[in-house]
Amino acid sequence: MNNGGDEVVEAPPAGPPQPLDWKFSQVFGERTAGEEVQEVDIISAIEFDKSGDHLATGDRGGRVVLFERTDAKDHVSRRDSERMDYSNVGRHPEFRYKTEFQSHEPEFDYLKSLEIEEKINKIKWCQTANGALFLLSTNDKTIKYWKVQEKKVKKITDLNVDPSKAMGNGSIASSSNSSSSRPYLANGESPERSHSYLSTDFSFPPGGIPSLRLPLVNVTSHETSLLARCRRVYAHAHDYHINSISNNSDGETFISADDLRINLWNLEISNQSFNIVDVKPANMEDLTEVITSAEFHPTHCNTLAYSSSKGSIRLIDLRQSALCDSHAKLFEEQEAPGSRSFFTEIIASISDIKFAKDGRYILSRDYMTLKLWDINMDSGPVATFQVHEYLRPKLCDLYENDSIFDKFECCLSGDGSRVSTGSYSNLFRVFGCAPGSTEATTLEASKNPMRRQVPTPSRPARSLGNSITRVVRRGAESSGVDANGNSFDFTTKLLHLAWHPTENSIACAAANSLYMYYA
Repeated sequence: MNNGGDEVVEAPPAGPPQPLDWKFSQVFGERTAGEEVQEVDIISAIEFDKSGDHLATGDRGGRVVLFERTDAKDHVSRRDSERMDYSNVGRHPEFRYKTEFQSHEPEFDYLKSLEIEEKINKIKWCQTANGALFLLSTNDKTIKYWKVQEKKVKKITDLNVDPSKAMGNGSIASSSNSSSSRPYLANGESPERSHSYLSTDFSFPPGGIPSLRLPLVNVTSHETSLLARCRRVYAHAHDYHINSISNNSDGETFISADDLRINLWNLEISNQSFNIVDVKPANMEDLTEVITSAEFHPTHCNTLAYSSSKGSIRLIDLRQSALCDSHAKLFEEQEAPGSRSFFTEIIASISDIKFAKDGRYILSRDYMTLKLWDINMDSGPVATFQVHEYLRPKLCDLYENDSIFDKFECCLSGDGSRVSTGSYSNLFRVFGCAPGSTEATTLEASKNPMRRQVPTPSRPARSLGNSITRVVRRGAESSGVDANGNSFDFTTKLLHLAWHPTENSIACAAANSLYMYYA
């Protein structure tokens, strides 16, 4: 502003954003007290579409459930919104159940004597077209391309004759206009020739057959039903379990990744794919790491990243060669001297990676931490967020009950200012990653998300070392108490969550229940 002259007083620089106040929004599939959860109902994948208007979940029973946004904030007039409490108008997205379909069935590979379970590992939304929704879903071996579309309901509304002028179907009737007194059956057959063969001298009576009543079908526009149809099946391309699928920004291709290979597919071609990454050694005894997650860059169709069980992330450029054995960039954190232990290699394994919306940053999740990487800086992560540091004294117990092999997912907010991931006891954490932010919130997947507060340091740095490949195993029952005196339960784990692409809203899975929160 001007103080009587040309001097301009600049506003003070804006500080880091304030921590968000999270509130419960909705729950689908809420359990009653003491209700036993069926294994097939446990949610195994969550994904918002790009618009944020649709949400898909997959479960261990091979089902995909779709939800659609229903809040009518765009239909509320300005005058009405001024009269109403702001907290009730346009504060958060609300969803409702849309439809569900059986995506995968259990199979058996007779050549390998191997059962292939129907559990949905990943779901990815594809580009919409003509009002239809398209998505990819995969289990351990087979990827399917689904089209979900509203179909108008067809109903029989009338018959082609006046029923008062004819007898019922199947009755003997004679035509009033016929010159012949010969009786005819309902379908034009003469009782004298009631054989199963066709006669060459068969003829309809001159007046027609009044008892043959054809339905008139009318399409009623006000009634619709949702139909899910499998458009493509991409099978027989992976020897190992598929852990990732990712759409390309070109809208035509996608990748699928298993432990040792990444394949590139065209959405329209299901009988062939191109192998673009292969880390399988000539001798399997020389195997030291496996691929754990892979994702396309959100805007550059030639760039993708994949993580490994050694705690490293490789950025590859599809323009360099057909088989991308060499990486364009390698992101890993050097192991601190003297910090190596028996568990170092296990907890270093990255379980999930996500690109930020602008493609500048990559978020990775290992067992102990969240790490944020700048793709222009491969010397180390720009931020490290401690998630399970309080479990470090219990790593031996976690190894014994296999919990140390749990694979937690991670997600970023649409503006890239916050990150989130899950933990045990149905807890999830939200961290601020803007410069100067100290936000570190712990929430519980329940109707009272702020009930359990576990103070966690925001980002003390920590180094991770080398790793060897490990088989993912499920945990046995175990519980304990963390450093703050709060009990934690290793059997209730929040592995899957997703952040709305444009708003501060999180959907997360606690067993068979889908919880949604907003801020």
